[in-house]
Amino acid sequence: MKNAYNKTITACFLAYIVQAIINNFVPLLFLTFQSDYGIPLSQITLLVTFNFGIQLAVDLLSVGFVDRIGYRASMVLAHLLSGVGLLLLTVLPELLGFGGILFSVMVYAIGGGLLEVLVSPVVEACPSEHKEKAMSMLHSFYCWGHVGVVLLSTAFFHVFGVENWKILALVWAALPLLNGLTFTRVPMASLIKEGEQGLKIRQLFSMKTFWILLLMMLCAGASEQAVSQWASAFAEKGLGISKTAGDLAGPMAFGVLMGLSRLFYGKYGDRIPLERFMGLSCTLCILAYLGISLFPVPQLSLVACAVCGLSVGILWPGTFSSASAMLPAGGTAMFALLALGGDAGCTLGPTLVGMVSGIAGDNLKLGILAAVAFPLILLACLAIFGKQRRKNGRNVHI
Repeated sequence: MKNAYNKTITACFLAYIVQAIINNFVPLLFLTFQSDYGIPLSQITLLVTFNFGIQLAVDLLSVGFVDRIGYRASMVLAHLLSGVGLLLLTVLPELLGFGGILFSVMVYAIGGGLLEVLVSPVVEACPSEHKEKAMSMLHSFYCWGHVGVVLLSTAFFHVFGVENWKILALVWAALPLLNGLTFTRVPMASLIKEGEQGLKIRQLFSMKTFWILLLMMLCAGASEQAVSQWASAFAEKGLGISKTAGDLAGPMAFGVLMGLSRLFYGKYGDRIPLERFMGLSCTLCILAYLGISLFPVPQLSLVACAVCGLSVGILWPGTFSSASAMLPAGGTAMFALLALGGDAGCTLGPTLVGMVSGIAGDNLKLGILAAVAFPLILLACLAIFGKQRRKNGRNVHI
């Protein structure tokens, strides 16, 4: 029976590639939208905020309906909305201009928000001996999806021209629609044992452990995106290279190493306690932040950016696995709120870097130095859990 669930896990891996398409395809077209539809770039860049804002809202609202309609129906709906949103992107901008783009983004962002809430608990519910390995492997597919979307889209634009972007959008839309059909057939296990109920939001909020886990998720998202979102600008400004080269040397290298970190733990995680691996990763992340900020040679700072990707890989999936082990009855509410905390961190991290950099006269190094607070806080949270485990004499494999 466990082998049957391998199909479910594989479909979840593809679901995270779908989310990577949703978050990273349209930003490649910003300049195209500006020229084709006469939309100011300042207005177009609001699409990023709108996309993640919708996903944050869905993270919160999903608590009220996912358990009612079931995980299978929710998964199919998430994929359907993701695919339809991409399909609408090829039609509505011609009819409604920026409003058409905005509506298309709203549709696929709802799908993306649902995927953020659903995919991790579906994998967590599947019978397996080393759930933390599966979780790390799962989240590596978002990294590979991100890298694949950028590389394949860039290759398509180079060969066929960016003016044919709608054809590529149709190709990308096929994946969520086909994977959604897969979720109508694969077996789905229950996250909560039979006869039990998941914890309610009020119950979670009364638990100190949950608040620490939520803070860890916020710091995991912030630690990841504070460097990732600014890596391209840092490469261009620090090294004086083109945007294409900056994208490859900055966020691409960051994403590849982050994916390798998750792939490594997904393969060898049964040999390394998760708590120890996360602690070492936090320490490496702190050193990487300091290297980015304090190295006098720009090339070394850029290497530190890539190393940062390696260091943050385990933080997000590791926190999910920790939560599942420590609060096994957390259910949908816990995963939804943790996703909300992680997405909030993804917004907070880059925002802090930008604000501090602006105050310091556009000094990105000082902005990134300020963001070292996030991995420091996460390391402190791990220390609190480690202390509790030793005090209680339990071998809690968080």
